[in-house]
Amino acid sequence: MRRADRLFQIVQYLRGGRLVTAAMLGERLEVSERTIYRDIADLQSTGVPIDGEAGVGYIMRQGYDLPPLMFSRDEIVALVTGARLARAWGGASVARAAEEALIKIEAVLPDSEKSRISKTEIHAPEFMMSQDNRNRFDLLERAADEKMILQISYLDVNGTATGRRVQPLGLWFWGKVWTLAAWCELRTDFRTFRLDRIESILETGEAFRPERGRTLADYYRLMERGEGRHDRDRCP
Repeated sequence: MRRADRLFQIVQYLRGGRLVTAAMLGERLEVSERTIYRDIADLQSTGVPIDGEAGVGYIMRQGYDLPPLMFSRDEIVALVTGARLARAWGGASVARAAEEALIKIEAVLPDSEKSRISKTEIHAPEFMMSQDNRNRFDLLERAADEKMILQISYLDVNGTATGRRVQPLGLWFWGKVWTLAAWCELRTDFRTFRLDRIESILETGEAFRPERGRTLADYYRLMERGEGRHDRDRCP
């Protein structure tokens, strides 16, 4: 957990108006009591009204709340643009999350800036992403995150179907199509597969462990050096 996130969580735990010990906070946040003591001291130094002391416990005075989140004009435009692109070109779950994110962004904006969302004239055509591709996107993103091996049926540029057992590493967007970057066990090399050419995906239930020379960072380095093989599986 990032330190900023931990400080935020400490404030949330103390908002209940009851005495909370450093031991309790340390257990919940999975850090040492010494770390909690330092965090509490830093919060107090910034004006957060926390009373108490080490060995006794801490309590936050009533009426304190975190200041509202503020964004600049350009930050609002950037967030709205990113959310709209994710809604238009992401998977089904990503599209729903993008819609919720826009609602939350609007909720934290001051009244004078709420109209900035509707006034941001940057859009993306949502009809370009088929429902099948959205579903593939979600499945592949989850498999890459959980490091699960997949068995796929893939159509090459000539329409020939091949079966591949792959270790999904991540998704790349090329402006018109999404591709899956993966380690192909058949070719024992990196390959990218267009989502719209994947006929079927079978979840094997097997996990893989990232190995040196087979990670997404290794793939990036090869692409940056121009050493990646560009064959009929690689797109565009």
